[in-house]
Amino acid sequence: MEITMGSASNLATGVVGYLFQKIRRNFSYVCHHRTMVLDFEKKVEMLKDKRDRVLLDVDAAQNNGETIYPDVNNWLMKVDDMIISELKKVKGLEDEAKNKCFIGLCPNVKACYQLSKKAEEDARAVDELLQQGGLDKISYLDVPQPIVVVPPKDFEDFNSRKLVFKKIMEAVKDPNVNIIGVHGMPGVGKTTLVKEVVRQVKEDKLIDSVVMAVVTYTPDVQKIQDQIADMVGLKFQEQSMSGRASRLCQRLKKEKKILVVLDDIWAKLDLMEVGIPLGEEDQVCTILLTSRDRNVLLKDMDAKKSFSLGILTHEEAWDFFKKIAGNDIESHDLPPIAIEVAKRCGGLPVAIRTLATSLKNEPPFAWEDALQQLNRPPSSNFKGVPAAVCSSIEWSYDRLPSEEHKQTFLLCALMGHNALFGDLLMYATGLGLFHGINTVGKTRTRLLTVVSHLKASCLLVDSYSNQRFDMHDLICDVAISIASKGNHVSVRPQDVLDWPDGDIMKSWEMISLQNDNISMLPDHLKCPKLVCFEMLSEDRRVKIAANFFREMKNLKVLYLSGMNLSSFPSSISLLANLRTLCLTDCVLSDISLLGELENLEILSLQLSNIEMLPEEIGQLTKLKWLGLTDCSQLKRIPPGVFCKLSRLEELYMANSFKEWEAEGHSSQQSNSSLVELKALSCLIALEIYIPNAKIIPEDFSFEKLQRYIIFIGEASNSEWDWNWSRVRDYSRTLKLSLQTSIRFLNNGVKVLLKKAENLYIDEVKGVEILVHESEVGDYFQQLKNLHIQNGAMIQYIFKDNDDVHQIEFQVESLTLQGLPNLISFCSQNKGSISTSPQGTTLLNQKTLFPKLNELVLKSIGIERIWPPRGFCSTQNLRTLIIEGCANLKHVLSDSMVEYLQQLECLTISECKCIQEIISKEKITKEAFENKALICFPRLNSFKLKSLQDLIGFCHKDYTVEFPALKILEIKNCPKLKGFIYKSMSNDTSIDGVLFNKKVAFPNLQKIVLSHLGNMKRIWYNQFSSGSFSNLKELIVEHCDVLSNIFSPFLLEDFQKLEKLIVTDCVSLEEVFHLQGLNIEETYVVDSQLRNMTLGRLPTLKHVWNNDFNENISFKYLQHVHVWECWSLKTLFPSSIAKHLRQLESLKVKCCGIEEIVSKNVKGSNQQEI
Repeated sequence: MEITMGSASNLATGVVGYLFQKIRRNFSYVCHHRTMVLDFEKKVEMLKDKRDRVLLDVDAAQNNGETIYPDVNNWLMKVDDMIISELKKVKGLEDEAKNKCFIGLCPNVKACYQLSKKAEEDARAVDELLQQGGLDKISYLDVPQPIVVVPPKDFEDFNSRKLVFKKIMEAVKDPNVNIIGVHGMPGVGKTTLVKEVVRQVKEDKLIDSVVMAVVTYTPDVQKIQDQIADMVGLKFQEQSMSGRASRLCQRLKKEKKILVVLDDIWAKLDLMEVGIPLGEEDQVCTILLTSRDRNVLLKDMDAKKSFSLGILTHEEAWDFFKKIAGNDIESHDLPPIAIEVAKRCGGLPVAIRTLATSLKNEPPFAWEDALQQLNRPPSSNFKGVPAAVCSSIEWSYDRLPSEEHKQTFLLCALMGHNALFGDLLMYATGLGLFHGINTVGKTRTRLLTVVSHLKASCLLVDSYSNQRFDMHDLICDVAISIASKGNHVSVRPQDVLDWPDGDIMKSWEMISLQNDNISMLPDHLKCPKLVCFEMLSEDRRVKIAANFFREMKNLKVLYLSGMNLSSFPSSISLLANLRTLCLTDCVLSDISLLGELENLEILSLQLSNIEMLPEEIGQLTKLKWLGLTDCSQLKRIPPGVFCKLSRLEELYMANSFKEWEAEGHSSQQSNSSLVELKALSCLIALEIYIPNAKIIPEDFSFEKLQRYIIFIGEASNSEWDWNWSRVRDYSRTLKLSLQTSIRFLNNGVKVLLKKAENLYIDEVKGVEILVHESEVGDYFQQLKNLHIQNGAMIQYIFKDNDDVHQIEFQVESLTLQGLPNLISFCSQNKGSISTSPQGTTLLNQKTLFPKLNELVLKSIGIERIWPPRGFCSTQNLRTLIIEGCANLKHVLSDSMVEYLQQLECLTISECKCIQEIISKEKITKEAFENKALICFPRLNSFKLKSLQDLIGFCHKDYTVEFPALKILEIKNCPKLKGFIYKSMSNDTSIDGVLFNKKVAFPNLQKIVLSHLGNMKRIWYNQFSSGSFSNLKELIVEHCDVLSNIFSPFLLEDFQKLEKLIVTDCVSLEEVFHLQGLNIEETYVVDSQLRNMTLGRLPTLKHVWNNDFNENISFKYLQHVHVWECWSLKTLFPSSIAKHLRQLESLKVKCCGIEEIVSKNVKGSNQQEI
C-alpha cells in the first residue's frame, strides 16, 4: 500500500512538471511572438539573397545553352512559395495579433500564440532551404537534339513521294535491314524526305535516338565524328582517328535503338573508321543514306534496300509552283507562260521554290523575260534557277569516272528526250567514243555499262521503254551549256536563217538542228572540224544542196530525219571519214552513191520509202550494222549483196523485206535468199520475217545469234499479232505460226527455240500434245514469256512420262488462248486423260511456276485452274486475266487466297459457268474459322464482266478485305445478288444490296457498275469502317431496279467523290436520298463533287430530295449535265444552289424540268443564289 502511494506521488509530480513546462513554453510563444517574427523575417531575407544568387547562376547557364538540374528548379519553387505564400500568412497572423481584446485593454493571446508558433515552424523550414541551397552545380550541358525535322512549310506531301516514303518507313521497321539508301538527282528532295522520315520515326517512337551528319563529296571523317558526337553529348579526349572511332562506337552502342542519317554520300565511306557500329551483333544502328549514285549505295555501302526518288510529276510541279507563286496567276493572262516557266524547273522542288518565289507578284512582262532567259543555255544567264542546283549538276559531270562517261553524257543531252539506245549506239560507234573497241557488240556492252553508271548517278533516267533513256530538262540544259563552251557544239533550236560568221563555224565540231521551223539551209557550210551533223525536220520541202557537205570532210556521223532526199546530195560521196549514216523517215530514190563511203560502219534507212537496196551497198565491206526496219516498201534486194558484207554484226529488217527467194531459184531479177545469211560469220543480232519455214536451209545455223526477233510463218488470222514493237523488251523473241508439231521443225529453228526468252506459238494443227517432256528441258528453260494460241486439238502443253517428279519453269508471263480442248498444262501419265480431280486442273504439283507474275487464259476448255486444296507454285502472281472460258466453274478456293497475296490485277469476263469467285470448301468448322477472313493486300484493280451466272464474290460466311484496291468494275452480271451473297437459291428478296459491312474497300477510288439486274441498292445502311471514304469516281448504268444512289447518313462517307455518272437506270427516283435525315449541327457534309452527269433516267424525281441550310454543301460542282429525265421537275434545292459559285457549265436537255432552283420553303432571299 505504501509502495502504491509512492508511485502515485511520483506520477503526479511528473505530470505537474510536464504541464508546467508546456504552459511556460506556450506562454513564451505569447510573450516573445515579436522576437519569433523578427527571427523568421531575418532568415527570409537571407533566403532571398540566396535565391537571387542562384537565379543569377541559372540565367547565365541558360544563356549558355545549358540545362538546369531538376532539384534546382524544385528548390527555387519551394523558396518562392516560402517567400511569397508563407511570409504572407505570417504577416496576416501578425496583423491579427495587433488587434487587442476587451475593448483594447488586453492582448489577443490566441493570435499571438498562433503567430509565434507559425514563425517558429517557418523559420525551421527556411533553415532547411538555406542548407539545401548550398549547391555545387546548378546546370549541365544537355545532348543537343539533331535539327533534322522538317518544318511544316518545307515538307510537301507529294503523291509521288508517298510510296517511297512508305517503303522507307517499312525498311526502318524491318529488323533485318540495317542499311537503307535513298538515291536521286541533285535538288530532287532527298534530304527533305529523310528528314520527314526522321520526324515520323520519332513521332511513332520507333527509334530512341537520331543522329545526322552531312558527308559531301570530300568526306572529312573527323567532322563526321564531331557532328554525331555533338548530338549524343560525347566529348572526345582521344587525339587519334581510331581512338575517336572506338569511343564513338562505344557511345552509340549504349542506345537501345538509334537511327544514323548520313546525307550526301558520293563514294564509299568506311563506317567502322567513323565509329558507327555495324554487324549482326550490333543491331542498335539503323543507317539511312542519301546519294546521287545508286551504285554507291548498293555496291560501296552495301545497302540492303535503296529507293529511287524521282522528280515531281507535271501536275505536282504545277500545283507546287502555283502554291508558291500564288494561285492568282491563273486569273491573269499568265497560265501559258507560267506553265512553261514551271516546266523549265525540271520537276525539281528546289528550283521550283526559288523560281516561283522570285516571280511572285511580278508583272507579265517579267514572266516573259524569265521564260526567254530560261530558254537560253544556263551558262549565259539561267536566271531563277538556284546556282547550287546548276553547279551540283556540273559537279556531277566533273566527277564522272572517265572521259567516255562525260562524252556519252553530253551526247545523250544532244539527243533530247526519250532517245533510243540504238541511236546512241550508232553515234558512239561513228564517233569512236570508246578507244580500243572495234566491234558493235563490244561497243554495245560498254555503252550499256556507261549508261547504267549515268543512271546510277541520276544524270540519266529510265524512259517508258527499256529501249530508251531520258534526261531531265534542267540537266539537259546544263549539259548542252557544257558542250557549247568554246563554240565547239552548236545546238540551234531557234530559226537558223542567220548563220554566224565563217570563223566561228570553223571551230564547230557538232551541229544539232532540231526544229520544225527550219525552212532552208545554205548551199554549203565551211566546218572543217565538224565530226557530227544532225538535222531533224518534218518539212519535206527543205532541200539539201548538192555541195552542202563539200567542206565537212572530217564528218564521222551524219543523221538526217524527215527530209526529202529524192535528189540525193552528191557531196555525201566526199565524206571519206563517215562511219555512221542515218537516213530516217526520208524520201529516197537512187542511193547507189553510198557505195563510195568505204569506211562506213553503220547504215540506217529506217522508216524510209526505199524500194530497192542497190547492189553498190555490197561495196561497204566495213559495214557492221545495217538497219532496214519499217522499210515497208522494200521489195527487192539483189542476190549477192549480203554475201559481201562479211563484217556485218547486226541486221535489222523488222516490218520490212519479206520477199526471200528459195534456195536454187536465183535469176537476174530474183531476190536475195536466206542462204546468203550463212556467209555472215560475225552476225550476232537479227530481226527478220520469214513467211515460209520451208525456205530456211536445212544446214542453217543460228548458234551465234545473241539477240533476235524472228517471225516465221503466215499469220493464221487478223487477230494474230505480228506487232514488232511489243516484243523489244526481250533479247530473244521467236514467233512461230506452226502447221505441225515442234519436233518436226528445222534444226536451225530448234536452236532459236532453245535460246528464246519470248516465244509465241500459233495455229498448231493435228496435235494433242505440243511438247514431249524430253523436249521441255531443251526448249522452255530460258523462257520469260510464253504465248500459245489457236490449237483446236491441243489437250496438253507437254507430255509427262513420269520420269521427273516436278518440272520448274522460269516463265514470268504465260498466255493460253483459243485452246478449247485443253485439259491441263501437263498430262498425268503417258498422255492419257485423267479423270481425277487433280487431272482436271490447269496447273498442278507437276509444273512449278515460281516466277510467274502474269497469267492470261482466254477461250480454253479447263474447269479448274488450281487444285481446290494443296500446294500452289504461283505465289508471285501479280496479274490474272480470265476471258471466255466457257467450262470454268471454279476460280479460287478459299485456301488458294493465301498463295495469291501478291496479286495486283484480277479481271474475269465472259465465263458463263462461274457462280462465285471464292468457292467454299467442305471442311471442318475449326479449319474454316482460320480462313473466314479473306484478304488481297496488294490487289488494286478488280474487274468482273459478262458473268451470266455470277451471284457473288463469296458467301456471307467470309469477311473480305481489299486494303489496296483502287478500281472496281462489275458489268453485265444479271444474277448478281450482292458482292457478299447470302444464299445460292434463286430467292433474291434476301439480297439485292451490293456492298455490306462484310467487305472493306478503304482505298477504293473508282467504281463502275453496269447491267446489274438484281441490284436494288448499292450500299447497306452500314459498311466497314473507312470503306469508300477515298472514292473519287462512281459510274452507274443500266441497273434497272435501283431506286437511289446514296442513302441517308451515308453521304458523309463519300465526301471525296469528284465524278458521278448515272445513266439508263429506269427505276431510279433519287440520287441523294436524304428524306428522314435529321440534320444536327455535328452532321456536316462538304462534298468534293465536281462533275455530275445524269441521263436517261425516266423516273428520276429528285437529285436531292430534301432542302437543308448549311450542313450539306456541294460548292465544288463545276459541270452538271442532265438529259432525258422526264420526271425531274426541279434540279437544285435552294440550299444547294446558293453555294454553287464554281459552277462553269450547266446543260439540261429533253427533261421535264420546270425550274432549275426550287423555291425556298424557308423563305430566304432568292438573291442569295
